[in-house]
Amino acid sequence: MSQVEQRLAEMGITLPTPAAPAANYIPFRVVQNIVYISGQLPKQDGNLLYPGIVGKDVTQEEGYEAAKWCAVNLLAQLKVACDGDLDRVECVIKLGGFVQSTPDYKSHPEVINGASDLMVEVLGEAGRHARFAVGAPSLPRNTSVEIDGIFAIKG
Repeated sequence: MSQVEQRLAEMGITLPTPAAPAANYIPFRVVQNIVYISGQLPKQDGNLLYPGIVGKDVTQEEGYEAAKWCAVNLLAQLKVACDGDLDRVECVIKLGGFVQSTPDYKSHPEVINGASDLMVEVLGEAGRHARFAVGAPSLPRNTSVEIDGIFAIKG
């Protein structure tokens, strides 16, 4: 078990089997030592967590938890990209966060902090990253949050 997975286990988190793509795309692409991971939804055991619109159906706190689960699923995809060894992760380069929200909702960064906080908690300084957090009028499958990521790994 990698040190990263050990930290996750201490937090009570076990990485799931990564979800298969829902359309004509791949879950990740490795170019040299950079891993580009497609958008991940807040799923646990195949079930979508916290569906709906943040600011209407979903609270900010639930949105934060949804973003955290997106990050868990990013790490699950990253584990596959690293041939099962998350200790190969050098750093998180960038996260892109989408929040399905009401037009007047203004706290998108606080929602996406769920993913950012998890990355830093699990990876330490290597988990610090650039990112964006934006609102969207709708997201696939009525998910409240979707996050993609770019990571650097050891060759």
